[in-house]
Amino acid sequence: MNFRDLTEREIVALAISAEEEDGRIYADFAEALRSEFPATAALFDAMKEEESTHRHRLIDLYRLKFGEHIPLIRREDVRGFYTRRTRPLGLRIRPERARAEAARMEIQSRNFYQRAAQLARDASIRQLLGDLAAEEARHEALAEGINAQQAQEGQVAQEHDSARRSFVLQIVQPGLAGLMDGSVSTLAPLFAAAFATNNTAETFRVGLAASVGAGISMGFAEALSDDGKISGRGSPLLRGSVCGLMTTLGGIGHTLPYLIADFHTATGIAIVVVLVELAAISWIRWRYMETSPVAATTQVALGGALVFVAGWLIGST
Repeated sequence: MNFRDLTEREIVALAISAEEEDGRIYADFAEALRSEFPATAALFDAMKEEESTHRHRLIDLYRLKFGEHIPLIRREDVRGFYTRRTRPLGLRIRPERARAEAARMEIQSRNFYQRAAQLARDASIRQLLGDLAAEEARHEALAEGINAQQAQEGQVAQEHDSARRSFVLQIVQPGLAGLMDGSVSTLAPLFAAAFATNNTAETFRVGLAASVGAGISMGFAEALSDDGKISGRGSPLLRGSVCGLMTTLGGIGHTLPYLIADFHTATGIAIVVVLVELAAISWIRWRYMETSPVAATTQVALGGALVFVAGWLIGST
C-alpha cells in the first residue's frame, strides 16, 4: 500500500507499530552498551522511555477513535515509508555509531509525523501527530542535554578511553602481531630464495606460499589462543581474521615486486617495501602501544635486519 493512501486508522496503527519497534531498538542499544559504556546506555534508556510514552498516547487515542483492535501494519508494508536497518544478533556496536543511528531514527520519525499530520483530517489525530513531530525534534535536544551532563561528569571521556582500549585489544594488537609476523618472518625465506636462485618467478612463488601459509597459521593461532570472554579481547573470529589478513598483507607487500622480471630491480623495490613496512609497524607501536618512537624504530629495525641477513646468508651459501 502507498503511504498517501492510508486511512487515519491505519496511520495511527502504523505509528503505534513504529514506536514499538523504535523502543525495542533503543532497548537493544542500551543492553549492548551497558557493561562497557554505561553513559550511552543511560541515554538509550531515556529515549526508550520516551518512545514508550508516545506509544501509550497513540494507543489511548486509537481506543477512543477506533476501538480495541489494532491492525498490524509494519513499515515494510508501506511503500514510500522508511525502514530500519537491522543489526545482526551478537554484533558489537560502538557508542558513536549507536548515537548516529539514533539521530537518524529521530529525524525519520519526525518527518513521518509531520507528513502524517498533513494527511489527517480529524482534529485530535492531527494535533497528536503534530505534537509527536515536535517531540521527536526535541529528542535531539534531550540527547544533547544528557551528553553535556555526562561530559561534565567525565562519563563520556571514560567511554572514549574504554572504546580506545577495546579497539586496541580487538583490532590493533592482533593486526600488529600479524603485520610484524608477515613483514619480518617471511623475509628470510623470500630473500633466501631470491639470492639462491636469482629467479624472480621462483622467488615470487616462495614469497606467496610463505605469506599465505603464515596468514593461515597466525589467524588460527590468534583465534584459538583466547576466546575473549575473560580477557575482554572480543570475538576470536574477528581477531583471527584481522591477524591472518594482516600477516598475509605484510608478506605479500615485499613479495609482489618479484613479479618484475629483472632480479636486481625487483630486489631493490622489495627492500624499499620492507623499509616502508617496518616504518608502519614502528608508527603503529608508537601510536597505539605507547612505545617511544626511538625504541619502536630501533626494535623493529633490528629484528628486520637480523632476519634479512639470515635470509641473505642462507641463500648465498
